[in-house]
Amino acid sequence: MTALRDIMSTDVDFCTVEDNIYEAAVKMKEHGVGVIPVLDNGQLVGVITDRDIVIRCVAGKKPNSTRITDVMSTHLITGTSDMLVDEAEELMGNEQIRRLPIVENGKLIGIIALGDLAMHKQTSSEAGIALSSISEDRDEMQH
Repeated sequence: MTALRDIMSTDVDFCTVEDNIYEAAVKMKEHGVGVIPVLDNGQLVGVITDRDIVIRCVAGKKPNSTRITDVMSTHLITGTSDMLVDEAEELMGNEQIRRLPIVENGKLIGIIALGDLAMHKQTSSEAGIALSSISEDRDEMQH
C-alpha cells in the first residue's frame, strides 16, 4: 500500500492572499497548471483555478488587479501525506477534483494530481506484470 507522501509533488508554487489574479494566471502559465494553492502565513486558505479566473473574474469584467481572495475557492478538499493512493482516488472522484492539496497542521506540504495517481497505478501494474514474468521465468529455470 502506497501513501501519498511517496508520490506527491513537494515543489508546489503558490500565491498568497496579497496576490492578484494576474499573478495567479502567470504562475499557471509558467507551470502549465490550472490550479494554484493560496496561502496566508503558510496556512492553506484556498485555491485559485483557471475556471475561477474565467467565471468569477473575466466574465464578471473584473480587472487583472482583482485580489485572489475575491475569486478563489475556499471550500477546500485536502489530503494527508499518510493517506493511501486508493483513498485519494476515491476522495478525488467523489469530489470531482483533479488536484488534491496535501496538508499537515494546516500547512501545504505537497499536492497530488490525478495524473500522478494514474502513473503510480500504471507503474505498479507494470511492476506486478514484470514480477510475475520474472517469477515464471525463475520457476521454468528450476524445473
